[in-house]
Amino acid sequence: MTRVSGESTAAGEAGEPAGPRAVVRPGSPGRTVAAADRGALRIADRVVAKIAAHAAREALGVLPPDAVPPHATVIVHHEVARVRVSLELDYPSDIGGQCAAVRHRVVQRVEALAGMEVPEVGVQVERLHSAQTRGAAQGRTQ
Repeated sequence: MTRVSGESTAAGEAGEPAGPRAVVRPGSPGRTVAAADRGALRIADRVVAKIAAHAAREALGVLPPDAVPPHATVIVHHEVARVRVSLELDYPSDIGGQCAAVRHRVVQRVEALAGMEVPEVGVQVERLHSAQTRGAAQGRTQ
């Protein structure tokens, strides 16, 4: 048995390491375990939800002054994430364009960071923040 940079490997017939995919299990000399059989990585739904909420925030850019940051809920089943994002937008603006940008960015970031397929992203606009309403609330008169 040869030890290469902290990883145990089984020696092949020519005396070379078996490679990074085959690992000798401690306590069982000569027995190798394939990478797929060593375990699995499970990413919690709440982690995926945080990734999605952060991606929505990135897609929107500057939020209205009194807006609540985007919030996401996620259901993960067999490495497929279904995402729902709730957000608040400025008005008047291109609401459809902003929602499309949020969908695109959420899919992109969840696939890149969590390695999950995202077949659907539901975007729910909770509130529209009007510049006229903000001005009236601050005591401006016309």
